[in-house]
Amino acid sequence: MINYKKFILENGLRVLVHEDKSTPLVAINILYDVGSRDEDQTMTGLAHLFEHLMFGGSLNIPDYDTPLQLVGGENNAFTSNDITNYYLTVPSENIETGFWLESDRMLQLDFSQKNLETQRNVVIEEFNQRYFNQPYGDATLKMRPLAYKVHPYRWPTIGMDLAHIKGIELEQVKSFFFSHYAPNNAILALTGNIEYDRAYKLTRKWFGPIEKRAIRSRNLPVEPQQTEARIITVERDVPSTALYKVWHVGPRNGKDFYTLDLITDLLAGGESGRLYTKLVREKKLFSEINAYLSADIDPGLIIVQGKLMKGIDIQHADESINEVIIDLQKEEITKDEMEKVKNKFESSTVFSNTSILNKAANLSFCELLGNPALINNEVDLYRNVSHGMVIEALEKYFIPTNCSTINYMSTRQEK
Repeated sequence: MINYKKFILENGLRVLVHEDKSTPLVAINILYDVGSRDEDQTMTGLAHLFEHLMFGGSLNIPDYDTPLQLVGGENNAFTSNDITNYYLTVPSENIETGFWLESDRMLQLDFSQKNLETQRNVVIEEFNQRYFNQPYGDATLKMRPLAYKVHPYRWPTIGMDLAHIKGIELEQVKSFFFSHYAPNNAILALTGNIEYDRAYKLTRKWFGPIEKRAIRSRNLPVEPQQTEARIITVERDVPSTALYKVWHVGPRNGKDFYTLDLITDLLAGGESGRLYTKLVREKKLFSEINAYLSADIDPGLIIVQGKLMKGIDIQHADESINEVIIDLQKEEITKDEMEKVKNKFESSTVFSNTSILNKAANLSFCELLGNPALINNEVDLYRNVSHGMVIEALEKYFIPTNCSTINYMSTRQEK
């Protein structure tokens, strides 16, 4: 059980505190309720660019990393479709340095052309390395606009096009910052060796003076139901042919979320998962195969992806994946099989929450979902998934007209 206390500052900042005296460290996690889904389709990549800009200096602190490192701290960040998350750990006696650093960059960044150019170049290089300079790198760039037609999930977090990142102007950066990065659009979680009273005083001292801001309203288009199968074929100079299949599913807070999560574990829960057992080990159609749930806040995807063995017909491989899914619907899922994936989920969740950093991040995200107690309830929700719920979800979502497929063909096989 993870015990926590919560308070809200006058400026709207939500704060959760979990005391853990077993560690000499404190974790600070700040979640901003802004991700790539909040971008304009003509200027994508801004949220991810801010992940980098936030480390390029703030209003009163030109260098973020050095002061933190001098007091024994570490930090990092990530951006997703839905959120931007900054986190650090620091020895408890030096915790005020973390408050000082995080509050100053919430107050205002170093909006200089030099900082923008530096971080823009970093992101451009990352874009090239991630999507163009490695095998299968552009699969995501192809998959998202194939599956989504109107929702901003149709572009990846890093952006839709390099031209967008290259064209971002300083005024656009400022406008995005002041309409999204604000105390009333953020959640602060403190976990570790810090008492509630101290957390309360330091939060009021450093974040209290920051004024709330007018947050840009979120009015996202609803993705229409997919009514026909979508298939594209691309050819690339990659080691082996790959297959990508995605199905639309419900939102993170939807009633089917834990059922769908369990289904991906039944399909691809390591080497005992059905896809691996039947298509890698037994039939030797794939060298590797995986399935996972995107877990987006808005309706997301289940993704199955695998690399084919040399000489395997991709249509046969595709049909074999569908057969495994159909078998999951028709065959009796044994009690032992269900219990195995549930035990695995429970152990991974419990292990994850032994880290103060993970606890801080999980508390923040559960608060964003509207229920911080979820951090203690997720295992029960997963364990409550029944065989009938699995069959119902399979029949509801895993239908041909709800599926998009990329045949990612290797040209090397033709040489």
